[in-house]
Formats: sequence, structure tokens, C-alpha cells
Amino acid sequence: MKFCKKYQEYMQGQEKKLPWLDFKKLKKILKKCRTDFHSDNAIDGLHDTQTCPHHCPLCDGTFFPSLLKEMSAVVACFNKRAQKLLGLHLASGFRKYFIWFKAKLQNNHVTLIQEGKDLVTYALINAVAIQKILKKYDKVHYSNKGQAFKSQAQSKHIEILQSPWLYELMAFHINLRESKVESVFFEGCNLTCNDDGRPSLTCELFDSVKVDIDLTCSICLDKVFDPVALTCGHIFCYMCACSAGSITIVDGLNAAEPKTKCPLCRERGVYEGAVHLDELSILLSRSYPEYWEARLQTETVERIRQIKDYWDGQCKAFLGV
Repeated sequence: MKFCKKYQEYMQGQEKKLPWLDFKKLKKILKKCRTDFHSDNAIDGLHDTQTCPHHCPLCDGTFFPSLLKEMSAVVACFNKRAQKLLGLHLASGFRKYFIWFKAKLQNNHVTLIQEGKDLVTYALINAVAIQKILKKYDKVHYSNKGQAFKSQAQSKHIEILQSPWLYELMAFHINLRESKVESVFFEGCNLTCNDDGRPSLTCELFDSVKVDIDLTCSICLDKVFDPVALTCGHIFCYMCACSAGSITIVDGLNAAEPKTKCPLCRERGVYEGAVHLDELSILLSRSYPEYWEARLQTETVERIRQIKDYWDGQCKAFLGV
């Protein structure tokens, strides 16, 4: 079965209506572009029947705007639903017991886990669809504009594979699997280590998409501790990210200047909207308990020092000292 048909059947088979790529419409745009160009070539006596021009008004004016709009809707929907799902799972205090009691009454705990699995599949199958349609564009136009568009989408933070909420869902499934909760799991998600002991979060769907997320902080060069993801998708230790952004842990990441750059990719304005990766933090603390305990003791001392310095400064400013 061709991917277009398989993708369409999968999306139409979802119980809840979710935004998706109109794969068929996008392919029709490319087909019309190629047909029109071949017709014009035949009239002009040309015989190039392989591709249409690098700069094609039909494709550039219709194809990319349509794809951009649909990609934005897919990512926005995924982020919203994943955030809500993980918020229920990580609830604390009275809210935690209220949700637990409600889940018992409605018997929807398994449903909640299944929804998480469906969201991971939704993200990855749409990533495959985007990859395939951009590859089709480059084939038709004999260009690399499709890949350039993908880079542009990443800079606009609408590349679903760089969503921090995808990382959190992957960690969520591994945590449930290791907790031996009786339910369905997304077996493709795993925490792995390379020969150097560097951990990574991996997930596979089909043969064409593999997510491999490095969990080494590029600032301290150790396993990420109390991890956060900036909006560019790069993951750092919380304190390392604060230090790189010249902000205190008291002010938090959102207090960073808009011009502050990602320490890795140097993109500006990525601190606002950063996501604290709580599920990933739980996963790493379970997987590396000795490292986590030692790092916790070290960082606790540093956090207390920073908090003390912050409030000393606030008091002196208030007293005019």
C-alpha cells in the first residue's frame, strides 16, 4: 500500500478529529505543476520532461504556504494535547488524588496511556508525511528547496520532531514500562547508551523515521540534570541554561533577554517558552541513581548560594545600601 493511502486511512481512522497534511492535495499541486510545465515545453519545442523550473510560481505560491499552514496546525495540536496529557500524569497534591479517584470511577487510566501512545504515533507519522512530500517536491523540481524549507520550519519551531513535548511523551512511555503498569506501550521508545556512556532517547516508526535525542548537556558535557528544552529543541541542564543566559535560577529562563542565544545553535529568542522536562528528569533519576544523587547534592549547595546572593542583593537594593 502506498504511503499516501496508508497515511490517509490512519488519520481518518482516528476517533478524535486531528489536523493533518492534505497529502493528496499537495501531490496534485506538484502534478499540475509538472503537467503545465511539460505542456509549455512541448509548445516551445523543448524536450525536457523531467522537471519544472527551480523557481516555480505555482509551487512556491501554493505548495509551501499550504504545507506551512498544515504543519503549524499539526504541531500546535500535538503540543497542546501532549501538554494536557502529561499535566494529568504529573499532577501533585489534591489535584493528583482527585484525578486518580476520577480515573478509577471512569476506568480511563488505560485510555490515558493509549492516548499518549497515539500522540507519539501521530507525531512520527506526520513527520514521515512531511519528509516524503518535501522529497517529492525536490524530485519534481530537481532542487533542494524542500530541504531548505525543512530548515526554515525548524527555525520557526514547527518541526514536530524537535517538539519538547515529543521528548516528554517518549520518556513518559519508558517510565510506565519500567513501572510495570499493565497497559499498552509504545515499544519503539528506549533510553540507550553509546560506547562512551552518553545517553540518548530513541524512537522508531517505520523504516524512514528515527528520533535520536542526545541527553548530554553541551555546556557541562555530562548527563543532563533537571533538564530543560529551549524552543529550538536543544536540551540542557537547568542551571547550565541559566548560567549561559546570564540569569539566576530565581528569575528563571523566561527572564532571559530576547536576544539571548542558544548555547549550541546560536539561535536568538529561544529562552522564552522553554519547557522543563519533568518526565525525562524522572527517567534519568531512575536510570542513573548514583549520578543523580551526587549531582543533586552538588547543585543543592549551588542553588542555596544563588538564592542567598539574590535576596541579599534585593535587600540591599531596598535599603539603598
